[in-house]
Parts: sequence; structure tokens; C-alpha cells
Amino acid sequence: MLGVIGTKVGMTRVFKDNGTSVPVTVISVAHSKIVQRKTAEKDGYYAVQVNYGSKKKVSKSLEKKFTDNGAEKGYLTEFNLSEEEFNYLVDAKEITLHPFNGTEKVDVAGVSKGKGFAGVVKRHNFKTQDATHGNSLAHRAPGSIGQCQFPGRVFKGKKMAGHMGDRNTTVQNLEIEKIDIDENVLLVKGAVPGSIGSFVKVTPSIKDGAKLSLEPIVEEATDTATETEEVVENIAEVATPEAPKEESQNAEAKETVDANAGTEDIKEETKEAEAEAAPADGAPKEETNVAEEQNKTKKEDEKE
Repeated sequence: MLGVIGTKVGMTRVFKDNGTSVPVTVISVAHSKIVQRKTAEKDGYYAVQVNYGSKKKVSKSLEKKFTDNGAEKGYLTEFNLSEEEFNYLVDAKEITLHPFNGTEKVDVAGVSKGKGFAGVVKRHNFKTQDATHGNSLAHRAPGSIGQCQFPGRVFKGKKMAGHMGDRNTTVQNLEIEKIDIDENVLLVKGAVPGSIGSFVKVTPSIKDGAKLSLEPIVEEATDTATETEEVVENIAEVATPEAPKEESQNAEAKETVDANAGTEDIKEETKEAEAEAAPADGAPKEETNVAEEQNKTKKEDEKE
């Protein structure tokens, strides 16, 4: 089943719309690149191997596998897939959170915290013995661990004191509170195994029958196409109003030029009219002067 590898960041809480506080675990999903694909024809089953984390030293075979696929040297894990999931990842180079869109519950597997050597009361929740009534040294002792001469041994799997924790543990049916694909962060309700910074494997819940959505990448592509079309339309809408502005500005400039030319023509016409009017006004003056001179000459002749 297809899943993702993530790092346990820690625990926090989120508030729902009704004010309810929900404890959640923050899982940062690693960028796991696919380094090998297994097919039913060649290997007998469908699977992909992905890398996660980082290591300074790996074997030569693993180092070649990582370098050939452009992956960082680190740890390796494998996801057994169905044929549909395998076909979904044919062109994919890495595994992301896209398939978990619409998934409500998941199973989280990891290595639990190590508690060291612990007794049966802490390790297996045994009941303590009497505090009094003659018991002074066996308050937290396990008690009898077997029979007598027959069978003469302790059965395997007997609950006894020993190393506690540091085991592969899976917590099932955890609800997904939020998925942030851009930040590669997954918020899961409740606690998950492991300490802060440890790796966990997240898969769809088996008991709940959850299935991955194998369509979001296609939908995202169509969304990006529509977004680009909208951007182009917006650019066209923004660009088209500027053209009329330029045309109106050019028209206004032409009108001002025409108006200035008209005023200059009017000024020239007025000057020409004044120039023509000046000699017309002067002609009668010359005639009146000639008449006066003639009158003067007549008067002088009469006096003589």
C-alpha cells in the first residue's frame, strides 16, 4: 500500500469551529525519491523503493542506486503497491502528500521510545502484591512463572521483566486533522510512536478501509492550466483599456495642436486685416491734406 515517510516534529493542539481543542501530532513529510521500481513481470509483485533521511556512509550498491536516481544518500524503504497505484507512479519521481487528499484516517508506524529495563508492573501492567500481611520484599515481584517438574521449563512469551520500548509499533485509525501540501506537513489526531525527530511511516487505515485519491495531480494540472488562462485573460483585460487611453491622449494632443494652429491662423489673418486697413485709413488723410493745401493756396491768391 502506498504511503509516505515523515519525521515526527512534536505535538500541539488545534481548535475547531465550535471551540473544541484537539491534540495533534505534526508530521513533516520527507521528500522521498523513487530509486527503484519492481514489476509483477520481473519481480512477481508491484513495489517502489524510496529514500528518506541522510547517511554519511552507505554500501557501494546503495550509493550507485542513489546517485543514478539523483537521490540523497540515506535510508531505504519499500512500499508494496497495487497495479493501479503502480501505474499512478509511472512518471513520478518522488512520493508526495497528493494521494492523501480526501483520506480521513491513517495508520502510523514507527519505533517506540526506549524505556530501558523495566519490571512487570510498568512493562505489563501487573497488579502489585499486598503491602502488608507478611509481605515485605515482593510488593512488585511477578510471582510464579511456571509449574514444577513437569513441564520443567518456562514457556516462551511469558510476561516478565525486561527491556521496554524501542520496538516497531503501529497506531491505527488516526484521524487526519489537516493536510498542507505546500509545506509537506500532516496533522494527525492523537499520539504516534517514536520520539521527536524519529521517522514514521504513514499509510491509509486498513481497518477503516481508507483509499488513496489517485487524481489530485491531474486536477492540479488542470487547475494550473485554468489559472494560466485566467492570468492571460486578466493581462489582456488590463492591457486593452490602456490602448484607448493612449488613443484618447493622442486625440487630445492632436486637438490641442489643431487649436494652436487655428489660433495662429486667426492671428495672422487679423494682422493682414490690420495691415490692409492701415493704408485705407491713411488715404483719406492724404486727400484731406491736399484739399487743405489747395484752400491755403486759394486764400493766398485772393489776398494778393
